[in-house]
Amino acid sequence: MKVSKFVEITGSDFFTGVPDSQLKPLCNYLMDTYGIDSKHHIIAANEGNCTALAAGYHLATGKVPVVYMQNSGEGNIINPVASLLNDKVYAIPVIFVVGWRGEPGIHDEPQHIYQGEVTVKLLNDMDIATFVIGQETTDDEVREAMDGFDTLLKKGKDVAFIIRKGALTDSPKVEYKNDNSMLREEIIKHIVAVSGEDPIVSTTGKASRELFETREANNQSHKYDFLTVGSMGHSSSIALGVAINKPDQKIWCIDGDGAVLMHMGSMAVLGSNKPENMVHIVINNGAHETVGGMPTVASDIDLVAVAKACGYPNAICVDTFEDLDRELTSAKERNELSLIEVKCSIGAREDLGRPTTTALENKENFMNYINTLK
Repeated sequence: MKVSKFVEITGSDFFTGVPDSQLKPLCNYLMDTYGIDSKHHIIAANEGNCTALAAGYHLATGKVPVVYMQNSGEGNIINPVASLLNDKVYAIPVIFVVGWRGEPGIHDEPQHIYQGEVTVKLLNDMDIATFVIGQETTDDEVREAMDGFDTLLKKGKDVAFIIRKGALTDSPKVEYKNDNSMLREEIIKHIVAVSGEDPIVSTTGKASRELFETREANNQSHKYDFLTVGSMGHSSSIALGVAINKPDQKIWCIDGDGAVLMHMGSMAVLGSNKPENMVHIVINNGAHETVGGMPTVASDIDLVAVAKACGYPNAICVDTFEDLDRELTSAKERNELSLIEVKCSIGAREDLGRPTTTALENKENFMNYINTLK
């Protein structure tokens, strides 16, 4: 169905969410219609953040908000749904729009397989009524489902539209860009050159794919890298766990701005623990690029100041390869926690591949390698 018709049927004038490639028509429609407008559309840090924003909107207006997200974000909404929205607590009605990655029977990436299997069950377990929209679903069927949802929403219950691949159409064309010049894949090549045989933990999305392809191009083993293909926002915590237990080995984390924002509390834990052997690199293009390029708020905040406030003894921002190489080398040589924010352009090559090893193979190769280190 046309995305404009879907939005019309929801009847809402406030949308908040975390972008998803399956929901790109909706994300582009909202950006084309509202942009980032706090009255109508906010891209939040994580799905729990969206849920709380939606609750605040309802408290202030009495109206029903929409929260959009990929199904991988269901875990982030469980607490606010169960302890804030639920009709046994505050009875705050919300319409969730959930992109169904990993739908059973549809080929998808490994990080989406189990999440896809439990998508509907998790929502039902949270007492959220669901309606699945596919390519064959008619406007009348969605309108009828919404009529039924209205009865539940008036009782303070929550509902969800689950969106299958290709179900929403007529996406407006929206160009996402910034003024930075450094390409992420080139940045990663520079990191690999300096890190040598040090272990790297990389964040979800295109960063891990580009790290994998860099190793392929260099004819290097993939044993050095743990590719965090899912679990967005947690790569720096994984790296911290490794660094604490391998204190004599330099550990690198390649992170993204959207991931850092999603669970920024991990920076406080890192700064408090101050692992002397860890380098935290945040490649910041101010965008959720892997799922379409929609903006994050990272272009508007000072990540270096955040890191220093969290206790990082070293934090710096670079926007040239000359500065990047200098800071990478300095970070490798010093025995203190370091953060390097790298300003990055939006964009990746069209033929960017995906890892050819399985997630389990990646884990086993990485573990075997780091267990040979001191």
